Amino acid sequence: MTDEELQSLVQEISLTYFHRPFRHRAKFNARLRTTGGRYLLQSHNLEFNERQLVHFGLDAFVGIVKHELCHYHLHLTGSGYRHRDSDFRKLLQMVGGSRFCGTIPGAVNLSGLRYMYQCKKCGLPIIRKRRLDTRRYVCAKCGGKILFIQKERVNQNKENEKEKKG
Repeated sequence: MTDEELQSLVQEISLTYFHRPFRHRAKFNARLRTTGGRYLLQSHNLEFNERQLVHFGLDAFVGIVKHELCHYHLHLTGSGYRHRDSDFRKLLQMVGGSRFCGTIPGAVNLSGLRYMYQCKKCGLPIIRKRRLDTRRYVCAKCGGKILFIQKERVNQNKENEKEKKG
């Protein structure tokens, strides 16, 4: 699907389900990784993740389009356009939009790195996904200095199995 086809699809869905025209731009954004689409508050344009269409099909993608159009129309009418607002939830349910999008396999690139630290004072092991500035932070248990131990790569499959079990 091209950006022009996407534009016409969004305009058609807007008129059919919302009974209002979509007067801005809709396009694919290849940089979107963890989301199906997004509504840009400043420009009122919509951006969509093309991989959602490829992996989950047109029906799921139409649900994402409806979701983003809920943000669009509510924001332009001055109603509650955020996920937590009751206006948004009611409209989303009314038009049959999707609340969440599916996770694309391999889209979120978790590097599988773990950073190992240890408190100098009490010996508490600290395992983090992100690096820690040892000059700025201290041990939460005793207030001692934190020492970097090692950076290790964790096998993602084993880690996913552990999360499912516990």
